[in-house]
Amino acid sequence: MLSRETRLVCGITLLTVPTIFYGGLTLLGILTHGSAGVDTQGLALDATQLALFRAGHAHAGVLVILSLVLQILLDAAALSNAAKWTARIASIIGATFISGAFFGMAFFPAFRFVLYFGIASMAVSVLTTGVGLIRNPVQSNQSRGNPS
Repeated sequence: MLSRETRLVCGITLLTVPTIFYGGLTLLGILTHGSAGVDTQGLALDATQLALFRAGHAHAGVLVILSLVLQILLDAAALSNAAKWTARIASIIGATFISGAFFGMAFFPAFRFVLYFGIASMAVSVLTTGVGLIRNPVQSNQSRGNPS
């Protein structure tokens, strides 16, 4: 059973997934010169910009999935509510800032600082969740009251 907090954060996160779909359609339009996906007439990207768009889109999908998995794992972690909320929010911020930074860097190299902040946020979430899971070892059958 998912906690109320997990359901809330996962629900909000899932509402952002259509933006990833739209980004994929836009990228498809760029790659096919408008013959598939979203019409991107007038948007010409050089090789570096195209690579950064691909990286941004790929990271968006993967990191949103990681963020959803972390929400579920946090229910089993031995952490305070404040630490759990920090990890929950940091995972969403990390996923958003990392993927967004790749798109931004295609036009403004200074967006690398947004990338660094996103990486730090995601690292806080992953490490906090990992520590919380290690601190909460699986109970043996005898300690649960099950004879075996």
